[in-house]
Amino acid sequence: MRSPHRLLIPLVLSLFCAAASSPAAASSHADAPASQEADGALQETVDAVENAAGEATDAVQNAAGAVSDVVEDSVSQDSGEDWQTTVDKKMTAVNTVIEGIFFFPIPIPGTTGVSPTAIPFTNGEKTFSQQTIPFAVLWLVLGAIFFTVRMGFVQLRLVGHAIAVTRGKWDDPDLAEEGEVSHFEALSAALSATVGLGNIAGVAIAISLGGPGATLWMILAGFLGMASKFTECSLGQMYRQTRSDGSVMGGAMYYLSHGLKEQGMGGLGKVLAVMFAILCIGGSLAGGNSFQVNQSLGAIGETVSFFGENADGVRENGWIYGAIMTVAVGAVILGGLRRIADVASKIVPLMCGIYVAACLFVILSNVGHVGPAFQTIIDGAFNPDAALGGIVGVLIVGFQRAAFSNEAGVGSAAIAHSAAKTEYPVREGIVALLEPLIDTIIVCTMTALVIVITDAYVRVDEAGELTQFANFIDSKNGAALTSQAFGTTLSWFPYVLSIAVALFAFSTMISWSYYGERCFAWLFGDGLGLLYKALFLTFTFLGSVITAKAVLNFGDLMILGMAIPNVLGVILLSGKVKAQLDEYVAKKKSGEMKQTPGA
Repeated sequence: MRSPHRLLIPLVLSLFCAAASSPAAASSHADAPASQEADGALQETVDAVENAAGEATDAVQNAAGAVSDVVEDSVSQDSGEDWQTTVDKKMTAVNTVIEGIFFFPIPIPGTTGVSPTAIPFTNGEKTFSQQTIPFAVLWLVLGAIFFTVRMGFVQLRLVGHAIAVTRGKWDDPDLAEEGEVSHFEALSAALSATVGLGNIAGVAIAISLGGPGATLWMILAGFLGMASKFTECSLGQMYRQTRSDGSVMGGAMYYLSHGLKEQGMGGLGKVLAVMFAILCIGGSLAGGNSFQVNQSLGAIGETVSFFGENADGVRENGWIYGAIMTVAVGAVILGGLRRIADVASKIVPLMCGIYVAACLFVILSNVGHVGPAFQTIIDGAFNPDAALGGIVGVLIVGFQRAAFSNEAGVGSAAIAHSAAKTEYPVREGIVALLEPLIDTIIVCTMTALVIVITDAYVRVDEAGELTQFANFIDSKNGAALTSQAFGTTLSWFPYVLSIAVALFAFSTMISWSYYGERCFAWLFGDGLGLLYKALFLTFTFLGSVITAKAVLNFGDLMILGMAIPNVLGVILLSGKVKAQLDEYVAKKKSGEMKQTPGA
């Protein structure tokens, strides 16, 4: 059997070349006719894609069929082994197969040494003869670069307009726009799924792995990711479906299946849509649910002894926290998108406000160190310690953590934004590009400044002694490291952080429940919505009692894996978005579109 990743590489290269060389390659049949030469190039690409997709599908099926063999060979339950250890071992075997398909390491020519960017999922640190980057992360970054160029740096041209649209300044009060939520509510729902533990723990992990310089590359990845969010969320609007009751259904599974069918690639589109939906459901139950409960419980247990560990390292009362979260989440998600958006629009500004205010307090309390902190970040980005893997190693750390944080290119946000009320699909895409700006460029940068200013990333001081942060750096406990950094200035902040983490986790869970439910309904029909919600709430409770790390990490693999089918489809459909963007900008400049009077 050919290795799946050997089939993906030529497919990726052919798609980027074809999309870049033929502007009409991703346009719909309603666009202006392309030249015969472009049509020929497109047809060759289509044939190559479908052939490669067929081979890849066979390879994935063979790999999936081998999972049970891998598990059986690698796991043998000891009679004295507890059930969580057994589950952990079995899931580790499954995760290994998934890593081999989506997260295999891509060696970077000209680099040597131990990669600080090894995938921290199932097998701990991995040593390679060259610096490496996981394929899924590289795929996200290359896609973001492509969309940035393809859309003419839309994140620079229209960021001001995006803020105005979000504030309602371009809404037409006389137009009955289809949709269920406002621009702001859609943005809040999508942000609630991304602004969270990645901003608190992810930044600290990035700096502990790659030094302060990783911050600059996180910012760059966030900037590029703004174009990815714009493109995928515009497509979510273009291919959404409105039901007879007024409810709106949309997301990557719709534009992958229907959009690619318009391009004569219906078979490929269906395969990609099904793959996306399955990965999204898995990600929603684990990474967007159980993982959030588990991590927030750990943070709260540090300050609230009732939820802390006993002498044996067991959280005896963890199930109570799980029950509370289950009831709270259930009360929201059973009310549907309308209630989810309403709650998110209140929680997101509150939690972001609290966290940003705390960051500003620490920064302003050490205002004299802000300049040197920025200098340290810049120097670390271009002149890093060789032990960190050089410039390439630090760059990869920053890109990888940014991908975990803002989910640009993953396709999840398109589900939330497809339900927004708007006359122009690309207008909602313009609103969506604010997410990486807020999530990565603003919130993550503030976290990084706090960590650098307080020297929380320093493991050994000038005298060679371990600092108070050493244990957290060694254990890669990002949330605790960030908490300690704030604690150097605000002794009471760990208590505030516990509340913030719980709010972050709660908001992430309610948004991911909607993502998973939409994919579940697309696969199995609307009538099974309550079944999915019951399953989701079951996983909410399990997150408070499960300690098997492989089970929790499975969700992260699923979420980033969603980028493989999504970015592939968005590249092929990007021509249609580009055409509508140009038309929108032309109407705006000509005065055909006007701002809301008095807004």
